[in-house]
Amino acid sequence: MKFCTQCASPVALRVPDGDTMARHVCEACGEIHYQNPKIVAGCIPEWEGKILLCRRAIEPRNGLWTIPAGFMENGETVEQAAARETWEEACAHVEINGLYAVFNIPHVNQVYMIFRAALKDETFAPGIESLETGLFEEAEIPWSQMAFPVVVQSLERYFSDRQRDHFPTFLGTLEPIKR
Repeated sequence: MKFCTQCASPVALRVPDGDTMARHVCEACGEIHYQNPKIVAGCIPEWEGKILLCRRAIEPRNGLWTIPAGFMENGETVEQAAARETWEEACAHVEINGLYAVFNIPHVNQVYMIFRAALKDETFAPGIESLETGLFEEAEIPWSQMAFPVVVQSLERYFSDRQRDHFPTFLGTLEPIKR
């Protein structure tokens, strides 16, 4: 951040009085600009034992597969965000069946909230952000072409939990991949 959103003056990175973290502070008006993690809401939509996946038509990870998910908007709940993202990416209506996993991803300033969901019917198609959509059995999932580690971990856990028919809510943290 270079300029204040209130008065357009330059900002400086410093620890404001009474705070413990460096923030962007306007030199002219004193406005403190807080930057917080983004919430990503998504779901694992199921239909007759198969999982609905979308092949991304946008960056990051254009051309790779994922579950329907995206940034939460102001004025909506996380459940509404997960359902909206499923509609936008896969033209599918879902019934949200509960929170399944929360992943902290501090190296990209994100928190993923993933829900279990059921497709309301077998209607789906690529939305504007998807190249294609499809229903996949566990053995058919293109594991080597998955877009995000958080999705791989979620699906692996989901299939394991599904064998036991027990879906406890999971809380985890993803660290950056060492290359």
